[in-house]
Amino acid sequence: MKTHPVVTRVCLFCCGLWAVTALAQAPDVSSVRGDRMRADIQFLSSDQLEGRRFLEHGSEVAAQFIAAEFAKAGLKPAFGNSFLQEFTVIQYRPDAAERRLTLARGGRERVLEFGKDYTGGGFPHDLTAAGGVVFAGYGITAPEYKYDDYAGVDARGKFVLVIEREPQDNDPNSVFNGIGNTMYSNAQAKLRIAQQHGAIGVLVMRAPNRPPEPPRQRPAQAGPRAGAARMTPPPSNAIADNVVHIPLFNVTDEFAAELFSAAGKKPAEVQKAIDATLKPASFELPDTRLEVHLANSEFRKATAMNVVGILEGSDPALKNETVVFGGHFDHLGVRNGAVYGGADDDASGTAAVMELARAFAKGPRLKRTLVFAAFDGEEAGLLGSYYYAAHPYGKTGVELNMDMISRNDTPLTPEEAAQRPARDNSSEMFLIGAFYSPELRSILERNAKEVGLEVNYRYDREPTQNVLWRGDSFPFVLDRVPAVWLFSGFTPDYHTPNDTVDKINVPKMEKTARLLYLTAIEIGNAPAVPAFLH
Repeated sequence: MKTHPVVTRVCLFCCGLWAVTALAQAPDVSSVRGDRMRADIQFLSSDQLEGRRFLEHGSEVAAQFIAAEFAKAGLKPAFGNSFLQEFTVIQYRPDAAERRLTLARGGRERVLEFGKDYTGGGFPHDLTAAGGVVFAGYGITAPEYKYDDYAGVDARGKFVLVIEREPQDNDPNSVFNGIGNTMYSNAQAKLRIAQQHGAIGVLVMRAPNRPPEPPRQRPAQAGPRAGAARMTPPPSNAIADNVVHIPLFNVTDEFAAELFSAAGKKPAEVQKAIDATLKPASFELPDTRLEVHLANSEFRKATAMNVVGILEGSDPALKNETVVFGGHFDHLGVRNGAVYGGADDDASGTAAVMELARAFAKGPRLKRTLVFAAFDGEEAGLLGSYYYAAHPYGKTGVELNMDMISRNDTPLTPEEAAQRPARDNSSEMFLIGAFYSPELRSILERNAKEVGLEVNYRYDREPTQNVLWRGDSFPFVLDRVPAVWLFSGFTPDYHTPNDTVDKINVPKMEKTARLLYLTAIEIGNAPAVPAFLH
């Protein structure tokens, strides 16, 4: 066992000088045990829980199991008398017959064609809106980068047309995290910014100067609904009190060029100018008006539930500030008779949250409050973490997220394998989003060495997988809270029935939980939490 630096007290007694040396023992990480985590994964990924699909019976059983383990460990409920943080979800299905977008220009109107002119537009509420159209660059207001696409234009009561992703997207030297992603490349961020500027809707166009698309890497790029196809797609889901209340549409290259023609401009030339100077090139489209009508053929409300327990901090001044451990317990359910058990995704992260609760409940209290959160609805769009981020216990100081922490990163295609040298990554963990907090990154790197883990930032600089957006740490990043996602990488079993408990790497998972055990102790007792970079 390692010791902390020697602490020497110098005392004067009986006209003599003597020293008392005390060795402060390092935290005992052996209280975090991989065998208990494996047992929890075995239950959570078993056929009896039917793949833990969001809002279905198996996920409710999982939530009750986690709540019981929190109670057994000695946690207190975060909200009232229950470990369940319930929230209302709207399930809806757009009515294609009632969906209508109309472009008015030059005294003439044209009803736009779905698929030819635009796609998307799913919205949980019936909506009718009309207004002018403003081109707003990439739709970004980022003071930390001294960049604002909305400078000089008025978006109030109008639709904004924006380019996907970020400026200088293919430049390794871009201030926007090189060829990687920042929060601003995400559609949710563009919606929030547009709404803050008074817009009534967002039109997202493809980047005119985008490079040829690389081969699709299934399943890592396939998103939440990878796996066997369904005959009837499931309804869409949204949080009932979502902070965003304007719709988004994706427009085709042809329709974007048509909109630009009203101003006598070409999309490729405008994008090139923005990327060259990082100066806004926004403008209002003259004599252009858009009317939108959206309706749903199905609409119902349901109750989802995060599972949240706390260990209250010991310091009266700091206990309102929290260190949050997060993982999601939902998965993909049963498809075509096959159970998608989700042992790695994300029974592994959920089991780590439960095990950290047990370990911390037995030890001395930290100055800050520890929150243990098992999020619901990640596979439906990070719904549980979005809800918790908007309705937290106390003030969130740091969020430490664990999603898929028990496997070894594996190339998904022959092309990817040819580009990546074979190596042993059985003790390697990816940190996603750590660039937003150098202080947090430094703490994690130091403690990773203590437990025998190597950290890797490849997915923060990987331009096609959009990993930053895909974990439950992202809603916290949007709120400018230091948050990091610990992730062991993709495998060909991701989002398939083959993600089973027999394939997990128990020592790797145990080291990961121990890394966060040490990290939380350091942050939980520090004078201040790590700063968000911008």
